[in-house]
Amino acid sequence: MKSFSKLEVGEARTMIAAAVQQAQALGVLETVCVVDEGGFPLLLERMDGARVTGPQIAWNKAFTAAGHKRSTHLFNQTPNGPALPGNEAFGIQWSFEGRFAVFVGGFPIVVDGEVVGGVGLSGGNGEQDTKCGLAALAALQALLQTQGREVVVQADIKR
Repeated sequence: MKSFSKLEVGEARTMIAAAVQQAQALGVLETVCVVDEGGFPLLLERMDGARVTGPQIAWNKAFTAAGHKRSTHLFNQTPNGPALPGNEAFGIQWSFEGRFAVFVGGFPIVVDGEVVGGVGLSGGNGEQDTKCGLAALAALQALLQTQGREVVVQADIKR
């Protein structure tokens, strides 16, 4: 039997606080969702004034990143993004009742080489969502490095 790491709510709180702090610094209203390895929300926060559509979009991005173990924007990167017309995964965005997100703002949470969840952001443009997502991952890295754990903090995570 394999043992594995499990993301906890306290860690999700740390990630969301860092993403919100980054959003405030950028002057953007974000919704941030952190999910477990199965794509189920551990914690979701919509900043005051953020769009009402943000929670569903952020969850979809986090769900996709955790479940498919890759950053969501990689599905549409040109010229060979797998979700682009003519490529092998074209139409994947209609999977899981439309929950599969194939645009920027979703990142797998990789701890010690294992995907333990995902973080999704909605509210800014692609660059802003990415900066907030990376801030969330960096906060988790800072929290876990005291335990000798390694967290991947990069936008282009392919697994």
